[in-house]
Amino acid sequence: MSEPTLPRPTDSELGILRVLWERGPSTVREVHEALNKGTDGTGYTTVLKLMQIMTDKGLVQRDESQRAHVYTTRATQQKTQRQLVTDLLDRAFGGSPAQLAMQALSTKKASAEELAELRKLLDTLEGEETP
Repeated sequence: MSEPTLPRPTDSELGILRVLWERGPSTVREVHEALNKGTDGTGYTTVLKLMQIMTDKGLVQRDESQRAHVYTTRATQQKTQRQLVTDLLDRAFGGSPAQLAMQALSTKKASAEELAELRKLLDTLEGEETP
């Protein structure tokens, strides 16, 4: 049985998830500081409220065993990205991975390393299709 699909995060929630994926379990203060490095960005209470909403939505878990609550993500970065790409693929590209890839590659130049990884993936996928 597959895991239940989590709700699609907003842009602000994705910013918080990125911090948690990079740092690992973190307090609201740590997330707030990471989000606002060198800027006068999002306020502490806004980050706190967003993380409370994310807990209610099931995007993060909160450990309340310590004075400062520690938050962790409920899904890995890869799982969340796949879910978002699948949604985009269905909504914007009619389910065509080729159209998505062509648009993505024509929008921003890929590095030589990224192109090599793509070639390797394509070779693997072609190998799986031959009987």
